Amino acid sequence: MPVSLNKSTRYALYASMELARAAAGEAVPVSRVAGRYRIPEGPLAKVLQQLVHAGLASGTRGVGGGYRLTREPSEITVLDIVAAFEPPRVPGSCLLDDDGDECHVLGTCRLRRLFDEVDELARAAFASTSLETLVRAPDPAVSLWG
Repeated sequence: MPVSLNKSTRYALYASMELARAAAGEAVPVSRVAGRYRIPEGPLAKVLQQLVHAGLASGTRGVGGGYRLTREPSEITVLDIVAAFEPPRVPGSCLLDDDGDECHVLGTCRLRRLFDEVDELARAAFASTSLETLVRAPDPAVSLWG
C-alpha cells in the first residue's frame, strides 16, 4: 500500500462515492462527478472505464447514459477500488527503496518494519471501509470510526 495514492486512484474514489450516492438504478454522467469534484472530464472518463474493466462499475452510452456500481455500496470496499489502480506491493519490498539498489539492512531495518506495519493498518482500514460507510458519514470532519 503506497503512502500516498496516485491521481487516478483519488479520482476513482471520488467517482465511486458519487456512484454510491446515486439513487438505485440511476446512471451518473461523467460531467456530474467532474463538476462536483472539479476533475477534468477526459481523465475521469478513463478512470471510470478502468472501474468498468475492474468489474466495479458498468457504463451506458447515449442520452441518459452514465455509470452505475455493479454491486451495492455496502459490498464494495475502499480496498477494492485502490487495488484496481495501485500496483500491488511486492512482499518483502521496502517503501524506502526508490533507486532499486539492494538493501543491506533489510532484515534489521526498523523503518522497514514500521512501514510494513503502516501498510498492514492501511490495508485493514481500506478493507473494512465500504462505499456505503463513506457516503453515509454525517460530517466529513468527524472520523469515520468514532
